[in-house]
Amino acid sequence: MIDQEKKTIHRRILLLGGTGAMGEHLTRILAEQGDDVHVTTRSCRMSERNITYVQGNAHEITFINDLLRESWDAIVDFMVYNTDEFRVRVSQLLKATKQYIFISSARVYGPTNSSDELINEETPRLLDMIKDEEYLNTDEYALSKARQENILHEAGCNNWTIIRPYITFSETRLQLGVLEKEDWLWRAINGYSIVFSKDIASHYTTLTYGYDVSRGIAGLIGLPAALGEVYHITTDEAYKWEEILEVYLHVLDKYLGHRPKVVMTDKCLNLRFPAMQFQVKYCRLFDRRFDNSKIRLAVPTLRFKNTRDEIESCLGTFLESPLFSSPALLLNAQMDRVTGERMRLNIYSTLKSRLKYLVARYAPTEIVKVLTK
Repeated sequence: MIDQEKKTIHRRILLLGGTGAMGEHLTRILAEQGDDVHVTTRSCRMSERNITYVQGNAHEITFINDLLRESWDAIVDFMVYNTDEFRVRVSQLLKATKQYIFISSARVYGPTNSSDELINEETPRLLDMIKDEEYLNTDEYALSKARQENILHEAGCNNWTIIRPYITFSETRLQLGVLEKEDWLWRAINGYSIVFSKDIASHYTTLTYGYDVSRGIAGLIGLPAALGEVYHITTDEAYKWEEILEVYLHVLDKYLGHRPKVVMTDKCLNLRFPAMQFQVKYCRLFDRRFDNSKIRLAVPTLRFKNTRDEIESCLGTFLESPLFSSPALLLNAQMDRVTGERMRLNIYSTLKSRLKYLVARYAPTEIVKVLTK
């Protein structure tokens, strides 16, 4: 009798920077289907069945070289590189695996002609159409991802697959426009006003549950037809940001016993600062609706959860045991300037941080801009 367990072929899969929301989901999905998953992490984590955590910094060449001397069935790369850094290591990454999966971003796409237009994988990218020299002279996220896509296309081989997720949410990540949960949700449950902006609120966005994106990635691993291809993995639902805010407020009303106060500015506060403006200008002020037929065709079993229902569920789960990083100092100081509130200084651990908050809260805006450089 043939030993069925010995017959099973386990794929060796390396996840670089795979401890974020999508990476955590993908790790579990692959491990549960029997793959031998290795995940780089900067902190010490206990390995478990089918999951080996490798402690180290995947930006460091010596650390990554040791990993790439081994042979992998697939490498899934969640790392955020600058373009020069990626150019140096891309050849080695491609040689070390049968399939290199590069996590790009749907932020690479340029604006559509109308709020109803659907984005597909052939939609022009910002890098190829924008004339803003100030922006083009940066290596901002949307541009760096597009430039790194170009490097893959020019690599002389096609054992790569490019994935373009858009905004994802999970039980630990819940965004409102450009704001992370520390900059709106923390404020709401600690008695401060949520500060949002009318310019972003009126635009359509697409929010996809991170687990669904990870299922799509898992479905492309080992798929010959996916080599040399680009896929965005997004739901086909779209809502205005003001609708997403209402979903959040509905859940918070039940949790807090009252609706948090919301202060709406005309323009996003991030536009005041050169270092923060581009994500607003070249992403959140665009309408984003997606045609996801390509990934559905490639992975027929992929289904996307209802956005509203899953956001409610994720926020409810988070509120059962809320855990935050520190609120962004400069941004929250600017919010307090708008609302007339003042944050408790003891949330910042150092005297320097407290003084910086006070300067950002009360000093003229031109002085505050210096702090963001």
